[in-house]
Order: sequence, then structure tokens, then C-alpha cells
Amino acid sequence: MTVGVMLVRLLERHGVDTVFGIPGVHTAELYRGLAGSGIHHVTPRDEQDAGFMADGYARASGKPGVCLLITGPGLTNAITPMAQARADSIPMLVISGVNARATLGRYEGYLHELPDQAAMIRTLALSSERLERPKDLPSLIDHAFAKMTMGRPGPVHIEIPTDLMEAEVGALPPAAVPEKPASGIDHGAVERAARICAASTKPLILAGGGAVWAEAEIRDLAERLDAPVVTTTNGRGLLAGHPLDVPASPSLAAVRDLMRDSDLVIAIGTQFGPTDYDAYVDGGFVPPGNLIRIDRDETVEAGSIPATVFIKGDAAEATGLLSSHLPLAGVAKAGAARAADTRDATLASLLPKMKAMIEVLSSIRDTLPDATMVGDSTQLVYAGNLYWEASGPRRWFNAATGYGALGYGPPAAVGAGVALGDAPVICLVGDGGFQFCLGALGAARDEKTPVIFVVWNNQGYQEIEDYMLSRDITPIGVRPSAPDFTMIAAAYDIPAERIRLCETDHQDALAPGQLDLTLLVAALRSARRHGGPALIEIIAP
Repeated sequence: MTVGVMLVRLLERHGVDTVFGIPGVHTAELYRGLAGSGIHHVTPRDEQDAGFMADGYARASGKPGVCLLITGPGLTNAITPMAQARADSIPMLVISGVNARATLGRYEGYLHELPDQAAMIRTLALSSERLERPKDLPSLIDHAFAKMTMGRPGPVHIEIPTDLMEAEVGALPPAAVPEKPASGIDHGAVERAARICAASTKPLILAGGGAVWAEAEIRDLAERLDAPVVTTTNGRGLLAGHPLDVPASPSLAAVRDLMRDSDLVIAIGTQFGPTDYDAYVDGGFVPPGNLIRIDRDETVEAGSIPATVFIKGDAAEATGLLSSHLPLAGVAKAGAARAADTRDATLASLLPKMKAMIEVLSSIRDTLPDATMVGDSTQLVYAGNLYWEASGPRRWFNAATGYGALGYGPPAAVGAGVALGDAPVICLVGDGGFQFCLGALGAARDEKTPVIFVVWNNQGYQEIEDYMLSRDITPIGVRPSAPDFTMIAAAYDIPAERIRLCETDHQDALAPGQLDLTLLVAALRSARRHGGPALIEIIAP
């Protein structure tokens, strides 16, 4: 058995069923064991897409996304997805080659050579380690998975020198039996938090991306406290349709009013990042004075907002433990009314254009309620991030917050589709962002994933153009020409349709109730009946 074969077997042992990558001469030996394994290989058209696919796969499945990349350019192409994963706490294992050990650090022009590949990746990954001895591979893989799953998740990198890939190794050692760690939750902190909760008359819960696997526990806590629940972009869909749900950005005035009016804020799995809490960079976010924080990463408190009580732990376990210290839910009091008032005030504050795009999103959700919606940085997504309710947790995520990478949506949607099987995935992407990653169509076709690419075509970078105009800057560079997306889809043998939601091309036509959404509904139903990938291009007013 070689190092390459052992690598595949170790990945299988850790439950990996899918890897994303493009083989090359520097990684061919790592592919030797794939054919006889239970691991499915997905081939993107670019390593950046591989990283974003791994990200989407991880968010949809709850398991780490795994990339297998060539030395040098393959790895550097994946830097942007790794940075996005770091910003959004997404577990991602990136395995790459690296040049032969005798050449490292010399920088003499070897193929794919970098001055110090691992040092470069350490600036953004949780860790970057190099295999130095073949026998160390099992412990290296074990450490990587522990790093991704203990504490705050993120990307982890392992590099394997080309001169070790063919090295013979002994039999696969028995799997290490990890000691099941105690929860580590400070019960004293939980009891202090419970006493604060019991004294509160106007509590509020903030739920972020770190809380998406804790829906039942958050619902129970919210009902016991009669507390509205505000969800950030990555937490959207938690408590969908519940009277206590407030699916709105904490950057909006009405939500900030709700926070100021609350005598206690319980923040679960949220970083208090500016792209969620101060998206307009107006400095209007006021940190809560009485704050309970629940987070897997104790360093978030030191780096942002100190808490009255900090509970380190998994969101579901810690929230459930806190709930167990509180009385069962009684008759609903003012919480639902506070949530409803905030929802109404938030929606009323939005511009007509945003409200119209929210209607488009709601039409998609209502037509395909079991769909996961994966977004790029485009106007439909910006609108939904401000105010919109997904049909459930983990069914709305995008790259318009955090690191904010353009070109994320299509490959991430493919990755989510691979993870979810036959469940539909909606990719929301603009005509500008889609041109970063048109090759995602090819991967979608290869995988036969039921991803429906909804292209919001407003003939350029409209959001940037609007911003430049608002600052009295003559718009330059915001009108890149777009291809005929339906023809590109057809070239991949993917069914496609172009529709208009309005008879006029003037943006003033984007107003609530002014769009005809019947064509969109029909196109979505047709795409879903097809079963595989499909594309709908919307010519935006």
C-alpha cells in the first residue's frame, strides 16, 4: 500500500463519501486508491469552484467538504474559497501536493513551485501541515478532522510531498479510539445565565450560522422565555413561520430598536460581525448591555463583545442545557407581539425595489418549498438577507456576508446538490457573478444535480453602479457584456428558459405587486419536472 492508497482509506474511515478536485501530474498518485473506494469524485472546471463546492457540500450535509488539489496553482486557486470558509466557520479539508522535499525552499523554477506553500496557507487556514514521514499520515488525518470539528470550524490544509506519494507503507493501523470528551460546559455559567433569564421581562435571542443545527433547542428556549428570535443571514430559516421569528437583518433600524428595547439578549452561534450587524457601516449597532453568549469558540468574546455570562459549548447542547434550567413555556405573553411589530416595521422600511425582489424570492420558495437556496452576491440575495424567511434551517446561505466572494453561488449550489441528492437546489446569481464560474454548469451536468440556476440579469454590476451614483462617482467598469446564458446552458445540454417579470425595462417598475410571477412559477415547475440541472434567466427591469 502506498501513501496515496492509505490516504483514500483514511478518508473513508472518517466518513468521507465525496471529494472535489482536478487531477494533475502532481496528484495522480493520490488518486490511485479512489477507483476501488466508496468515495465519489466530483470534477469542477477550476479549483476555486472545487473549494466553493466543498463549502456548499459542508453547509448542506453538516460534514466537512474535502478538496484534492494539485501543488501550487491548484492550491492558490482555492485560497478564496478557503477564506470564505474561514469567515463563515465552514469545515473544509484541503489536501494538496507539494514539491519534493529536497527542492523545498530553493525556489529554482520547479513545476508549480512556491517559496513556502504551507506558510502562505497558514495565514488563512486553521492549520497547514506537511507529511514528513509516511507512517505519520494516519495521525495527520486524525488531527485535521479533530481541528475541524472541535471549537470553531474552518478550513484545514494538509500537503503531501510528491516524493512521498508512492512511498510504501504498512497496513492501515487500527482506528484510534478517541476519548469522548466531556461536554466541557461550565454548569455554573449555565446556572448564572438561567437566573438572569428568570429575571428578564423582555428577552431576545440572536441566532447565527453557528446555531443552524440547534433549531429544536432554540425553539424550546424561545418559547420558555417568550423571546423573539432574530436570525442573521446564515441562521435564516430557524423557527420558520413561528410567531416569535424575526427573519430580518440586525443592521435594520427596527431590529436594532428591538434589541435596545430588550433587557436581555441571548446570542447563540453569532460572531457579531459587521456584515451582519452593521451592513451599512453607519455605526448604529449598540452592543447589548446584558448579554448571554453561547459559542463553541471562547475567543469570539475577547475579540468582539464581552458577555455578562459566556457559555462555551455546542449550540444545541448548551442551549438545551440552559432551557432545562427554566420553567416550561406558559401562556404566550408579549413576545409574539414584539416579534410581529418588528417584522411589520422592518418590511415597511424597505424600498419598493427590495420588497419586489422579496416577492420573487417568496414565489420561488412557495413553488418549491423543499428547495435549498444558495446565493451569490446579487440583488435578489441582498434583498433576502435584509428580510426574508427560508422554509427551514440551512436552506438559505450565500457569500454576500462575511468574506463576500463573488462567483460563490453556482459552485456552492452544485456542492449542496451533491450532498442533498434528489432535493432541489436553487442557485441565485447575477449576470456579472455568473461569469466568474460558468464552468459550474458543466459540473452540474456531470453530476445530474437538480440545481436550478436562476440568473438575475440586470446587464452588469447594478448594485455597484447604484452605489457609485449615490456617491456622485461616474460609473466605470460596471457594464461587462454578458453572454446568452440560455445558449451556454444549451451547449451543456441543460434546459434553459428566458423570462421577463415586467413589460418595461425601467427599474422603477420594480415595485410590490407590479411583477407578473406566473412565468417564473411555470418555469420553476418545468425545471423541477426535468429532474436534473436547469437554467432560468430573468431579464430584470
